Amino acid sequence: MKPSKTAAAAAFIRTLFPEFPFRTALILGSGLGSVAGVLEKSRETDVSDIPGWPAPSVSGHRGKLIRGYIGNAPVTVLQGRIHFYEGHPLQTVIFPVAVLADLGVGTIILTNAAGGISPDLEPGDIMMVSDHLNLLMTNPLIGPNDDAAGPRFPDMSEPYDPELRRLAEDAAPGAGIVLKEGVLAATTGPSYETAAEVKMIGKLGGDAVCMSTVPEVIAAVHRGMRVLAFSCITNKATGLHNTRLSHADVKESAARIQTRFTPFMKSVIEKIDRTIT
Repeated sequence: MKPSKTAAAAAFIRTLFPEFPFRTALILGSGLGSVAGVLEKSRETDVSDIPGWPAPSVSGHRGKLIRGYIGNAPVTVLQGRIHFYEGHPLQTVIFPVAVLADLGVGTIILTNAAGGISPDLEPGDIMMVSDHLNLLMTNPLIGPNDDAAGPRFPDMSEPYDPELRRLAEDAAPGAGIVLKEGVLAATTGPSYETAAEVKMIGKLGGDAVCMSTVPEVIAAVHRGMRVLAFSCITNKATGLHNTRLSHADVKESAARIQTRFTPFMKSVIEKIDRTIT
């Protein structure tokens, strides 16, 4: 039987890193790629070299798969992700998550740059995601279900693992982080939201808004992975500030956040790994 595209990609990655224990993965959002620079004994490959893996086309997403260690914790890092607004179907957007699952990754941490909606959020804040609003008006699991990967109707009552969130809360003070928490809304993009849309999302219970992450979370939960997610608040959403939004400014803001975010992520990953081994 011919292997699936995700299985073929996973098999190829294993030929590159045959002895590496794939158990925790980190997907880095816009402007957050330098977190990968703290990995020890790291090796990387271009995702475009992996069979079936589409390369990111958005500035700030390098398109690298990197494996390495943070302390004794083995970590697989994706610098860059695929977005729905690039014209890919959602099944392509979640391809990297499916490959990570086929590699044996059981815990996945997702990050993104997001606009703050809640009055409690300011640019520079880090928000741990407690729940989400899928405003993409579609779902990555639509279509035939792979029963070997996960159930036809996966439960989404706690998509963001409570134990992992507690570990992140414990890690925050030591990293100098005042960790916020809230609901993340995902829209399709690529246009930023209008002031009316931001007002609507706030009324629906959204604390921050982005153009990614939620499809990947759905796919990870479907495959039984433990999920943790963080939004780096790079700006106030439209209608809540007096300046025009640009992707360049978002990347610049995310880069400034990294000086605090990187040591925080190191601590979180080390804490998580101790629960695995």
